[in-house]
Amino acid sequence: MEPRTVSRRRLKGRSRINIKKRIGISLIILILLVGAGYLFRKELSLLAFNTLLKKDIKETLDNSYKPFGYEIRNTHAYEGKPFSLLLMGIDQRDQEPSRSDTIIYSVIRPKDNKILLVSIPRDSYTEIIGRDVRSKINSAYAHGGEKMSMDTVASLLKNRVDYYATVNFKGVIDIVDAIGGVKLPITKVIENKNPKHEKLRIEPNKPMYDGLDALSYVRYREDSDFKRTERQRIFIRAVTNKILDFKNVAKVPELIDIAGSNFTTNMDPDLILKLAETVYLNDTPPDFENHMLQGRGKTRGTTWYYDLDAEDLEYTQKLISNWLNSDIHKQDLIHPQDMD
Repeated sequence: MEPRTVSRRRLKGRSRINIKKRIGISLIILILLVGAGYLFRKELSLLAFNTLLKKDIKETLDNSYKPFGYEIRNTHAYEGKPFSLLLMGIDQRDQEPSRSDTIIYSVIRPKDNKILLVSIPRDSYTEIIGRDVRSKINSAYAHGGEKMSMDTVASLLKNRVDYYATVNFKGVIDIVDAIGGVKLPITKVIENKNPKHEKLRIEPNKPMYDGLDALSYVRYREDSDFKRTERQRIFIRAVTNKILDFKNVAKVPELIDIAGSNFTTNMDPDLILKLAETVYLNDTPPDFENHMLQGRGKTRGTTWYYDLDAEDLEYTQKLISNWLNSDIHKQDLIHPQDMD
């Protein structure tokens, strides 16, 4: 089933719609590192967070820090102004170039405690900046890593990309296992039957699913990419709920170590810690709002692509510009329509 092309509503005067969270795989790491202070806000004071966790997180972030050299110009994030972060889940396989299997453009508004997440289908057909070709957007990472991915997404969305954060899928398995598994609504066997696809099979009705099953759940795609995105959303919600309910404080250093060994970013460690402290001091966790780029599948030659809807793309560009504008008050933000 192909995703439906969603008609545009007027940008002004729309009523806010209560949408379900559509969060991508790489946000697991953001939850662990940026939200570490919030996880135990009832058990630990800010002083305890700084004393017990901050040093370990700082050391982990120092090892994960991979800047390009121009980040010092992105001062708006340090000033508490809106900034953008490109989140990518990386599919690393032996003897093959890595590709960004999950791509999410996010806008963080620290003062408003709000985050906008824009899901970009990995097969989206667009210009790859630095190669002078048009191809699937996930190929940008394979040919030019984080920098080419950032440049390509910035060109597509016509808005700046301040930072990136990537996580290897191996980290997903290790994190889920470390927290004791997650609950997933699987009521029938999920199995890849196409011989060209990676072999996987998940049994239904288990009380808890381990890391390998969870990763297979979000990567299965023999029904549709639209359903696959839905499974990613369900999975991340399950992981988020499990982490927020996690009471084993002693395991936090292990979780942070797992995250750090599979995570890279060009966000300065001090900035991430500042954001973690901001999240910790808020009465509630960040409010997520979500949108997915709409389009339609199309075959060119023998290759299947996702052709983006021009009207939806223009809407998305305006949506992002609205959220990145520090002069826009919280009550004047555009709320993306429900995609479910």
